[in-house]
Amino acid sequence: MSKALLISRLTGKYQATIPGPVRKALGVGHGDRIAFEVEKNRVRIRKASPLDIEYLKALEVTLREWGSPNDEDAYRNL
Repeated sequence: MSKALLISRLTGKYQATIPGPVRKALGVGHGDRIAFEVEKNRVRIRKASPLDIEYLKALEVTLREWGSPNDEDAYRNL
């Protein structure tokens, strides 16, 4: 695929449709997960791997311990 500029509009819920050529390039379809890699003002999008999903699930468990109302009060102004 040659270089192309593709544009999608955000909805009121900040959702966007991934254009067909991008879906095709990534090899993604309905129900697949995509990963966003953010670095400064650039974002890369790719098909999420099973390892990505397992990593985020493991990370989520470790972050739950910091979600109490007391933690919110203590860290609110940091």
